[in-house]
Parts: sequence; structure tokens; C-alpha cells
Amino acid sequence: MLPEQLVHVKILHQTFVCRAVARTCYGRSSLNGYPGFGDREMLRAPALTREIMMSAPPNPLQSLIRNLSLRAPLDADDCRLMAALPVTVRTLEASTYVIREAERPGSCFVLMAGFAFRQKLTGDGTQQIVALHIPGDPIDLHYLALDVADHSVQMLTRGDIAVIARADLQHLVKTRPAVGHALFANMLAETAISREWIVNVGRRNALTRTAHLLCELGARLEAADLIDEYGYVLPMTQERLGDALGLTSVHVNRMLKELEIGGLISRTKRKINFPGWEQLRSIGDFNQRYLHLQADLFSHSG
Repeated sequence: MLPEQLVHVKILHQTFVCRAVARTCYGRSSLNGYPGFGDREMLRAPALTREIMMSAPPNPLQSLIRNLSLRAPLDADDCRLMAALPVTVRTLEASTYVIREAERPGSCFVLMAGFAFRQKLTGDGTQQIVALHIPGDPIDLHYLALDVADHSVQMLTRGDIAVIARADLQHLVKTRPAVGHALFANMLAETAISREWIVNVGRRNALTRTAHLLCELGARLEAADLIDEYGYVLPMTQERLGDALGLTSVHVNRMLKELEIGGLISRTKRKINFPGWEQLRSIGDFNQRYLHLQADLFSHSG
């Protein structure tokens, strides 16, 4: 494992103010006038969980609470108790393992900054990326109930993770049913994303696969309010994209060029803009319902 910086954080008796978690991430103007992002309906989180921005200093679990609130209601006490969990914050370099297959995790992890991915290796050492994690994502909550890792998680970029003792989170789930429900809803959403990835790799052609992944990442980043008005910086090399799409890096390069020539995307280094967002959605066979980001979210697009 590469060197990591450890910062121990214990949050005790802090005051948390519930305020506009969803804010206006769906209410701002569209992507430089492009349809499909900012012109969607404003995100409407449940009334009691709409606002969970903490007073300074920022809490390491703020992004997790915000993420969970997109899919299930949490009241002020739920937010306060989640934020009060003792955590260790680790800064990890790209490619560092968060979890290795066959390990027995004693902790649960939340991605605070940067990107991570889940992967499996075949017998001959070929890697398949099976999921992407963005800031605010809990990493492998099923280890609250399962004792052995059946796959590995690595950092895609340099970033920070919050480490929570498994016993502490298990206790909170037992004593706060709404927290357990929110974590369960998140796991179900991850399962839905996994189903979509199976279809993407198993049944869609190379161009459709590539467009679909770009759309999914854009929708998820926007829901987390991590996208600017033009697009986002793609956190993956073409080789990593190939590992997620079941394609070679050469094939991925051709697909990106084809999307660019067609006017559906534009690129500046790794920055992806979307001048043809709706056409990209169509080519990518992308219906964001499976992301379960909020009831009635994106309802105008089917």
C-alpha cells in the first residue's frame, strides 16, 4: 500500500443545522444553454432532510448524510447521530487499495473526496471494473452483514476516505431505524446500478456503452452537486474506461472520437462538455430511473 496520511477525528457534542442539502443543483441554469442537466426539475429532498449543511468545522460524514438524504428521509436527530460517529480520515493515493478481496473488513468506508472503483480479477489477471464511487458514496455497506470481501476496492484518483468502525455503524442502524432504512435504500440503488452495468457490457455496442457511462457519471455528479455548468472532468484514463466497458483502450479512444465528431461531446484534455446531451442520452440508451436519486427526479425525460 502506498503511504497514507492519517488524521484522527472525533466529533462530540457538535451542533448541526439542517439546511438545503439539495440546494439548487437541479434549479440552476442548464449546461451553457445545453438541454438535459440544469433544466431538470429542482431536486426535492424530503422536508426534514433537505438541509444538512453543518456548522464549521465541516464534518467528515456530511457528504454521506447528503447522499443518503437523496433516497430516504432522515430527521435532525438521525443526521446528528450519524455525524457524531467517530471516524478516521485517510488520504489515499490513486490505485491504493481500500479493501482487498478475501480481507475481513472491520470498518466501513465513506468516500469524502476523489473517486474510487470496485473491481474483480479473472484467473489470468484481467481486471473488470464493476462499479464507480463518487464523493459521498459509502463503500460496500454490505460488509455490515457480510464478513469477507468478495472483491477489491481501489482509489481511482487521490482522495480522502472516512473510516467508521463497523460495530459503531451497526449499533446506529439498530437504534435508529431510519438510518438503517437509508443505508438499505442506498444498497438497493447500488444493486440497480449493477444490473444496468450488466446490460451495458453484455448487450450494448461499444458506442452505446461509452455514451451510457458518460451519461451516468454526469447524472450522479450533478445529483451530488459536483458538476459545473459545462460538464465535468472525467476521472478515468481510457484504459480504466476500457476496464469498465469491456473494451480495449484503443477502442475507447475511437468511441470518444466518434462522439466528439458527432457533436455530442467536446473534450479539453479530460474535461468533457455536453453540447449534444439529449442526443447522447438517446445514443447511450440512458434512462436514469435506475439511479433512484429522488421520486419524480428527471420525470420529464421518462
